Amino acid sequence: MTDDRRNPLLEPSPLPCGLPLFALIRPEHYREALELGMAEQRREVDAITRDPSPATFVNTIVALERSGALLRRVLPVFENASAAVADAEIDALETEFAPRLAAHHDAIRLDPRLFARFEALLEEGDRLALDAESAYLLERRHRVAMLAGAGLDDTGRAELAELNERIAALTTEFQQRLLADTNANALHIADEAELSGLDDQQRGAARAAAVSRRLEGWLFPLVLPTVQPLLAALHDPGVRDRLFAASRARGSGGGPHDTRETLLELVRARARRARLLGVDSHAAAVTADSTAGSPEAVDDLLGRLAPAARANARREAVALEARAARDGQRRVEASDWMYLTERVRSDVHEVDLQAMRPFFEFDRVLVDGVFRAATLLYGIEFTARTDLIGYHPDTRVYEVADHDGTTVGLYLLDPYARDSKRGGAWMSSLVDQSALDGTLPVVVNNLNVPKPAPGDPTLLTFDETETLFHEFGHAVHGLLARVAYPTFSGTNVFRDFVELPSQVNELWMLRPEIVGAYAAHHETGERMPQHVVYRLLASHTFNEGYSTTEYLAAAVLDQAWHRLSPDEAAAVTDVAGFERDALTEAGLDDPLIPPRYSSAYFAHIFAGGYDAGYYSYIWSEVAGADIMAWFEAHGGATRENGDRFRAEILAPGGSRDPRQSVRSLLGREPTIEPLLRRRGLV
Repeated sequence: MTDDRRNPLLEPSPLPCGLPLFALIRPEHYREALELGMAEQRREVDAITRDPSPATFVNTIVALERSGALLRRVLPVFENASAAVADAEIDALETEFAPRLAAHHDAIRLDPRLFARFEALLEEGDRLALDAESAYLLERRHRVAMLAGAGLDDTGRAELAELNERIAALTTEFQQRLLADTNANALHIADEAELSGLDDQQRGAARAAAVSRRLEGWLFPLVLPTVQPLLAALHDPGVRDRLFAASRARGSGGGPHDTRETLLELVRARARRARLLGVDSHAAAVTADSTAGSPEAVDDLLGRLAPAARANARREAVALEARAARDGQRRVEASDWMYLTERVRSDVHEVDLQAMRPFFEFDRVLVDGVFRAATLLYGIEFTARTDLIGYHPDTRVYEVADHDGTTVGLYLLDPYARDSKRGGAWMSSLVDQSALDGTLPVVVNNLNVPKPAPGDPTLLTFDETETLFHEFGHAVHGLLARVAYPTFSGTNVFRDFVELPSQVNELWMLRPEIVGAYAAHHETGERMPQHVVYRLLASHTFNEGYSTTEYLAAAVLDQAWHRLSPDEAAAVTDVAGFERDALTEAGLDDPLIPPRYSSAYFAHIFAGGYDAGYYSYIWSEVAGADIMAWFEAHGGATRENGDRFRAEILAPGGSRDPRQSVRSLLGREPTIEPLLRRRGLV
């Protein structure tokens, strides 16, 4: 291989913080790097298990943490490519390598020789004289191996490995089918009259989307949740119906992109794996290693919230019916809810979210809102690095420095929707922070904001602005965690704790010390009037009955699919029927309020790692809402508050039990009352 074709993934990047050399990476480089990375780690782990000397923390746990440096370097970059810049070549590689990577990780997790060394170390106990983080790492390594099946016999481990490979292949298949069907279901409009209600920026983005696919007229790509943001603005109920129907039809229209058989096989495989592991269900297996602890604890929380959420939603529906009748419109349909909600919001609170978009210009929200809040709280500063190249032309790169000038890491932001990117918004790490490895973090936020026409500003909706603050909370967690071992880096925490920092970061969106700096009209520079901010704050529980109900419906669906025994899972053949029955049993089968994600496009649980864990958002919000109340009671976005939150919640990463972190911050156990108040459920 000549120098100009050398694989840039095979050696550590010389760029700041190890930012991958994106300008040089080609799809074929991933294959070589993944192959070599797996082989290298297999040799390293084999050397650990063949070591004839007694197990020590250094020759076993530390050696395992150091293993697989090449694979740990390339795999996050490849996974980001498959999620954000996928093409046929990347898809083919993902399809091939997903089961192979699952088998590779299983070979390590389930290695009986490695497990025996863990157990030998645990028997040493206090004689090892480990520091707190090292002791917790040993405990976690052993527990994760146990829950993964390391205690099975040879036959059981072989069956488990086969199931894990199939599950990995199915999740990849689900993601690829859903992305293809989401693209195919985009709403194409040829008649300009049907755009009534949309502003120039929304029309320009739709026109640009159509041009990108060489279509006449306007194209409206779908976002991941059931309810599409444009439903709040479109005047024509027929157009709203078509957009809503397109959203609901994803994954269930038959043909090559239908996801239903894939998800059914996935549910069955997960149920069989749970039984093999000796637990009742996949949900029981997942919650065994979480702060919730059991499916019954999840049931308890969801059950406490559902009645109040449904009661609020019914009151909201009555108000919408009254508004529709007053305007001489049809009886309310599910596709009308957001449209009528904005009219009632304007009536009751004199708040028009659509009219606020000119005050949420993307760059100003980012720099004077999101970044400014982080500076006030943590003393960190952001500098655009236009000399550094991201993985897509839309990707921005920022260097992050601490208050003393030392480098914290790099932050990448990829804001715009495109056909090659999966739906939703997320954060991921391209490089993990680790004192052991001597690495600083490189984190990325992906959004799916419609890209405006050339020359037009990017104006965010209220929800998109909140999403940016939310996802940046994950990014701050990844940037500010400071741990010794890569296993604990950044957001590598319990699934039902990972959302807490992101939820808390939403608080700053409307805090007076933040909103006044960024909410300015993109043309005139006029600040958003203070009375409008007050009205937004006063209306913060408006429509929360709907929002909580649609979320709970999705969480119940997730639990229902993943509570099935192998026999029960094998008996399910009708996805829509199962979904309907599960929602009816929970009292959440409301034709006006569909689940936030229906099964056929529920990417979180069938491709996104939240299987049996979608409850995590509301579970995290119990402690998160209590911490928000703590911030507000102690003066908001101050360095004193930020430094304490950083020290107790962000800096530990996954290096200690998150329940300990919350208790250390609050000085007590969290209570549910702040959550109930925040969601208007009291």
